[in-house]
Amino acid sequence: MRGFLASSIGVTCAAALALPLTPPALAATARPVPAAEAARPAPHAGTPATTPAARRAAEPSAAGSTQSLPLHPLTRERATPSAPAAEQGLSRRAVRHFSLVGVVWDDPDAELHGRVQVRTRTAGTGTWSGWQDVETHNADHAADRDTPERASGRVRGATAPLWVGDSDGVELRVRSESDDSAADSAGPAPGARNLPAAPPLPSGLRLELVDPGEDDGASFGDEEEPRAAGGANAGTSALTEASAVNADLAPIGAAEIAALGRTETEQEYLALNAGELTERQLRAKPYVGPRPGIVTRRGWGANEGLRESGFRYTKKVKAAFVHHTASGNNYRCSQVPSLIRSIYRYHVKSMGWRDIGYNFLIDKCGKIYEGRAGGVAKPVLGAHTLGFNSNSMGIAVLGSYGATKPSKSAVKAVARLTAWKLGLYRVNPKGKTTLKSAGSNLHRKGKKVRLNVISGHRDGFRTECPGRKLYGKLGSARSKAARYQGR
Repeated sequence: MRGFLASSIGVTCAAALALPLTPPALAATARPVPAAEAARPAPHAGTPATTPAARRAAEPSAAGSTQSLPLHPLTRERATPSAPAAEQGLSRRAVRHFSLVGVVWDDPDAELHGRVQVRTRTAGTGTWSGWQDVETHNADHAADRDTPERASGRVRGATAPLWVGDSDGVELRVRSESDDSAADSAGPAPGARNLPAAPPLPSGLRLELVDPGEDDGASFGDEEEPRAAGGANAGTSALTEASAVNADLAPIGAAEIAALGRTETEQEYLALNAGELTERQLRAKPYVGPRPGIVTRRGWGANEGLRESGFRYTKKVKAAFVHHTASGNNYRCSQVPSLIRSIYRYHVKSMGWRDIGYNFLIDKCGKIYEGRAGGVAKPVLGAHTLGFNSNSMGIAVLGSYGATKPSKSAVKAVARLTAWKLGLYRVNPKGKTTLKSAGSNLHRKGKKVRLNVISGHRDGFRTECPGRKLYGKLGSARSKAARYQGR
């Protein structure tokens, strides 16, 4: 696909990641923040803001923002950097508006063996939620260890993000595995004294409160300077760059790439690949599914100033790994642009990645969204399946599907997307493929692994993702995708 992938040249950037500050009360331990954001104080802890000044301070930022709050011991035990307290958290407090939460820590290789629970206060009503669990096992969603993204020095360990909707109050508790077991038990189990102690909580725990900002992909926030390489123009150049890579499929600045019928898709495929296909391939029927409609980054309001500039590519797309975001199912489809902007900001500003990790996202209504920048038809290198990001794409279904069935619309969208994208690379969605592991907890580095072309995250890494209920639907997605390709 030389003509089709003519611009598939990786561009790297080593600019530093700027991280936003917590409210002024925590300024002594917070990260640097732009003056525009630092000037906005948090409302006083307690009831919702009522004075005009307090209401203005509590309003969400048009460009989005992240409050980063260091956790504190919730018990009287003595804690040290080498031995953090077994229970940490934050007492109930008022904060600036946010819609998504997560917990991060210093070492990306450290795991949080314990339980993270959060309560939030709904903005406007002042109603507090019950305790909600945050998914702690998230290290499997990451860039491969031998990549510049992983080695940047900016990457941190993190939980999965949890969508809570527009909120202005929060309370958090984090218990280590041993402390949580003790809290749920009347006493030690027989033989417990002989068991090894649970690992301590990671160092540098912080609560991240993400405000997605307004839906305006054409603007760049005051806090952001695009992380550009080689003196690239800031602001609009990054926006144009992210849109231009889809110029063969839609006008620059388009909010959505329109769906095509089978005949139109086949004609487009032949035109884009004419320089690479053999005479026999040109005469043969192309097995490519009709192109589905895809909401672009401009369409969901990506602030292109957040991500690292330029794009990185892998050689081809041989497989699709299906994920769930584990961010909860309590969202409306009309909120999805805000949800994706929140995940994007969490991946970049909180976790230290170069861009959102997934190549595509799908909501429960079956709408498909462009993920990591670089072109929806191109082999963009993502950060979704540790050990198997090369020669693959990552598709995340928004929500948690361990106990909840995915919607028929979402499963159909997985099939439609894979039928098209895998078809561009002449791959059968019902087939098998071989990928070389870059190292995971399931497959050692260098091992050649035989996988389904459409696999679940758990096939490449020992994890619950994409959840038992979604994983059980992948067979159906494979069959449907093959039919969409005309097989």
